[in-house]
Amino acid sequence: MRKNIFLLGALLAVSAATMAQTKQGGISAQMLSQIEKMQKTSVADKALFNAIAANSIDDLVKNRANAGPVDTHFSVETPAQRIHNQKSSGRCWMFSGMNVLRANFAKAHADSLAVEFSQDYLFFYDQLEKANLMLQGVIDPARKSLEDPQVQFFFKSPLNDGGTFCGVADLAAKYGLVPMSAMPETYSSENTNKMSRLVASKLREYGLELRRMAAAGKNAKQIAARKTEMLATVYHMLCLTLGEPVKEFSYAFRNKDGKQMGEAKTYTPKSFYDATVGRELNGTFIMVMNDPRRPYHKTYEVEYDRHTYDGHNWKYLNLPMDEIASLAIASLKDGRKMYSSYDVGKQFDRKRGYLDLDNYDYASLFGTTFPMNKAERISTFDSGSTHAMTLTAVDLDANGKPLKWKVENSWGADNGQKGCLIMTNRWFNEYMFRLVVDKQYVPAQLLKEFDQKPVMLTADDPLFQLEDYSSQFTQL
Repeated sequence: MRKNIFLLGALLAVSAATMAQTKQGGISAQMLSQIEKMQKTSVADKALFNAIAANSIDDLVKNRANAGPVDTHFSVETPAQRIHNQKSSGRCWMFSGMNVLRANFAKAHADSLAVEFSQDYLFFYDQLEKANLMLQGVIDPARKSLEDPQVQFFFKSPLNDGGTFCGVADLAAKYGLVPMSAMPETYSSENTNKMSRLVASKLREYGLELRRMAAAGKNAKQIAARKTEMLATVYHMLCLTLGEPVKEFSYAFRNKDGKQMGEAKTYTPKSFYDATVGRELNGTFIMVMNDPRRPYHKTYEVEYDRHTYDGHNWKYLNLPMDEIASLAIASLKDGRKMYSSYDVGKQFDRKRGYLDLDNYDYASLFGTTFPMNKAERISTFDSGSTHAMTLTAVDLDANGKPLKWKVENSWGADNGQKGCLIMTNRWFNEYMFRLVVDKQYVPAQLLKEFDQKPVMLTADDPLFQLEDYSSQFTQL
């Protein structure tokens, strides 16, 4: 009898637990039974499970009909340059931007001179400026609640190592540039995670202190003085991890073969910028973007999305892919590389350095389809700009239409196609997002559209969540 009572009690407990879990649309036992019966099964499922359990999914679904040699011919191609490696960092935006700057320098000197810029130098000031942006971003709304969206934005991500070409333009103009030999990479510049976490933790601590100062009635001068002290601590942390920024150095330019050309001279970062870039970058380029969720030929700006407090939010003109392609082709035909960004993790054959929509057949393996279009993928956080690369070549058909594209990557010369990636035009249309192009290749009508008052967007928009952070891919 006692046994029966125990069993009845156990059944009632299970029933109560099940009922508790099925309120408000939960999975009931009946629904679970239906799910099990409705799944599409076949006699091959056991073999499929055994295969998937022991292998990479990508290895199993690689489309063998599309696995032949990659066509490396391009009808329009800019001169090759040395491939760099961002290692375990999200600095692809800086590597791509500097690729453009050094290519422009080489072109201005008829390819007789080459220069390699220090990423470590500019990254130091990128992190310092982002620290100041965070602290000032907390000071400005100090009277608002800690739950206010603006306040939470800065506490959630005090600083990061991602960015866009606008950051290269603002930082280089403000702090200059130095050659790689004057300030080489360090372990922390190539492996940013730990350093960034520690600085971010310090900034959150400081942000709370600045809010308490404002709540206690401290005046703006007192708060600014304390912020300067805080930034001195951040500066010291950066010096210990990235090295103290060089102020003056001796340098002699070399050709692409490494032969010294002329005598060494003494430079400061600003004078080296003048010697290699020679002009203010801001105002010389426009950023265009393909976002099919929003009206084309309209200009948009992303709130708070900049590298320096006194710099530029990144602004873009939204265009259809065919118009973006036309701008890119015009630039490439004149021998100019461009900053560009992509969702590089989609349909990516890393071994071959090849991006094509038919590389992998996930649908057949799982007996389903993946039909979302570009707008739907963006809206649901399924796709966005994850990695910046330098657009260097295009292959055109007899009618001048693009067949495939080539980019210089920043994952080392042994990666992909000698450090480059090749993408079909079909893949380019689906997963390319941003392009920075010199204004001289932009039609007057588009320049006029770029100058219209932008629609302000918030940084929590699905398209801007990944913002060219590519460290997640560098070790794949």
